[in-house]
Amino acid sequence: PQHLMPSSHCMIFKVIGSPLFSHCTTIWASIQLLLRLNCMMDTKVFSPDENRGTYIAVFIGKEKRDGRWNGRVIGTQGNDVTVGITPDASCIIGRFRTFVTVVTDFGKQRTQRNPDTDFYVLFNPWDPADLVYVSRDTDRQEYVLNDVGIIYNGEFNNITSRSWNYGQFEEGVLDACLLVLDAGKVPLLYRGNAIELVRLGSALMNSQDDNGVLVGNWSSDYSIGTAPTAWTGSPEILLKYAKDGGLPVCFAQCWVFAGVLNTFLRCLGIPARVVTNFASAHDNTGNLKTDIILDENGGMNRSRTRDSIWNYHSWNEVYMRRPDLPEKYSGWQVVDSTPQETSDGLYRCGPTSVNAIKDGELSYPFDARFVFAELNSDLIYYQSDKYGNTKIIQVDTTYVGKLLITKRVNSNAYDDITSTYKYPEGSDKDRQAMQMAEHRGIAPRDYIPLAETGVHIELQADTIKMGENFKLTLNIKNQTSQKCTISATITGCVVYYTGVTSSIFKLESKAASVDPWKTTKVMIDVKASEYMPYLLEQYNLLFVVYGRIQETGMALTTMRVVALRPPELTIKVTGTPRVGKDFMVTVSFRNPFNFILKNVQLRLESPGLILTKLKTYDQIAPGGTLQHTDTITPQYPGKKVLMACLDCATVRQVTNQLEIFVQ
Repeated sequence: PQHLMPSSHCMIFKVIGSPLFSHCTTIWASIQLLLRLNCMMDTKVFSPDENRGTYIAVFIGKEKRDGRWNGRVIGTQGNDVTVGITPDASCIIGRFRTFVTVVTDFGKQRTQRNPDTDFYVLFNPWDPADLVYVSRDTDRQEYVLNDVGIIYNGEFNNITSRSWNYGQFEEGVLDACLLVLDAGKVPLLYRGNAIELVRLGSALMNSQDDNGVLVGNWSSDYSIGTAPTAWTGSPEILLKYAKDGGLPVCFAQCWVFAGVLNTFLRCLGIPARVVTNFASAHDNTGNLKTDIILDENGGMNRSRTRDSIWNYHSWNEVYMRRPDLPEKYSGWQVVDSTPQETSDGLYRCGPTSVNAIKDGELSYPFDARFVFAELNSDLIYYQSDKYGNTKIIQVDTTYVGKLLITKRVNSNAYDDITSTYKYPEGSDKDRQAMQMAEHRGIAPRDYIPLAETGVHIELQADTIKMGENFKLTLNIKNQTSQKCTISATITGCVVYYTGVTSSIFKLESKAASVDPWKTTKVMIDVKASEYMPYLLEQYNLLFVVYGRIQETGMALTTMRVVALRPPELTIKVTGTPRVGKDFMVTVSFRNPFNFILKNVQLRLESPGLILTKLKTYDQIAPGGTLQHTDTITPQYPGKKVLMACLDCATVRQVTNQLEIFVQ
């Protein structure tokens, strides 16, 4: 079988004697193991070359020579010789061919080409000499070997999640990842350098510039491909990419890019994890200010608001030593393959040190300023008049970068890692980091501080199911010694998770008087009949409140995203899962809406249990049910995760997962 091994780990070859060793029974022979990197691109470009690290000779026996790969005899038995080979820690990763030449006093013999003795060399997080070395075994188990993960989404007050099949050990996935490198014409020089490979990998996951793996699409039209919300894992995507000869796969959004990049990295031996940043700024102007333009009535002016705040944005972190940076900036590095902005001419981002981001040290490679802005932009509300003039009415320095989380080691819970990216808001360390960022080229916060109104407003909402009526609560807190009267306009619109707004479905005015040092609650009724006709694929509603204090004429504003929960999908197991024994899995769904669901897809996937299965249904009537049963025969014991996803044009993000313990 083909060998799968990290660099600098010893691999064992058994060289069978007859007829190759027929003259070597009583004298030592010199064994020469020849290794050639097997690449799938133009053979002229990748012709084996000793100087380029694609042709390696390992000498064992009389003719030992100095080399970066180590070879030695492990043992002999009759005509069989067992030799150990240890690759160099900085060697090129990829698939190698092997040839054995035996030199004796009677001549020289060499083996023929045998694909069964090909092997793969990967990066090695177990070896301190490798850039990607991780000291704790629990971290290696989670960030290299775990083939199922959790990707978080929703919004910071209502976190939701979905399981994702990384599937780095699925058959064909490693070859597909190497094809990504070949199709992207990654120079051989970079294939032994984890830093360069990670940077190039972030570009090769998206199809911008280089026909990479995935086509991004945020249009809601997925008729020529698969909706991003329908995928359940990476293997299906990578294997399709390989089967189609490097043709980009349709379609992806941020969590799909992050999930597939995570597979790519773990598959090549690089420790990686998916991180979600809630309230993530996309600062088009790079000035650390996210500008929200309101019209005269307090609603968002979509034509003039260029910046956006994503409810959440998923990217990756990789763990590596950075010899190109000061030592304290090694460790976790941000890498992002979602095509937002170009870096050195390509749509890619990172790797950039998390520790450097926290310190505001933005002068080191790569793309630190962009990542810093995603976490630290100020949210600035402007109001425009009918002539197009604008003025600042409020500044919120705490809205962006609310929360950063990732899957906890050996757990289905999440870890709050916000403190690894930023210091507590308003602390001395936070101010020092901002000053450092300004010294490194970030535009200073040069707007004039607004006079304190003494009145604060906030919106609250409970967790709401899609299709339900609900109430918004507007809390008005008067922290002055004078009674105040507030007139407020509440605008509700449908919004993508990327912060791009769509149809306005609600416009309502409210007024309230608030006594000194008191808080008044104002209730706003929101009916399903108002928002359902305009709802987009990810069920997000944005409410913007614009208020004016009648006594002072001062303005105040706030906004809140409400993420609606999709309908439920249930998974039930019948029988006891045992190796070699059948058991049943039933997936059920009920249509809770008063409209027909058409062209419904149901996807099932479980690494190590079943390959991806796809079922299609023409329609599900209002109140109607879908029930699908599958028979599964486990081949291996242990914990498995079965993932299910139901998807159609009018209902997205209907997912569930179930842990199954195979005895």
